[in-house]
Amino acid sequence: MPVDPVSSISSISRLTQPEGAKNAGQVGAAFDDFGSILNNAINTLSQKENTANQAVASLAAGEDIELHQVMIAMQEADISFQLALEVRNKIVDAYQDIMRMQM
Repeated sequence: MPVDPVSSISSISRLTQPEGAKNAGQVGAAFDDFGSILNNAINTLSQKENTANQAVASLAAGEDIELHQVMIAMQEADISFQLALEVRNKIVDAYQDIMRMQM
């Protein structure tokens, strides 16, 4: 089972605005892109959690599933959640820094 926990983060680099582009439509498009990236990341996190829960339920039911597969699924879900939590913390910190700025 290949692990690719930060694949959706690489698409954030598209959000930088080109030099000289101050058009409000382009800024709105960047916000739409950011929203879709965030939505995809949350959906991926939810899928990993559901996969881990199904693996645990299968193991508890006595189905033919290896213990190491269950542990890997649980670790993937845990690491994905920790990454999401750290990204949220960084976003909140950045927002608070912006709100503290004086005009």
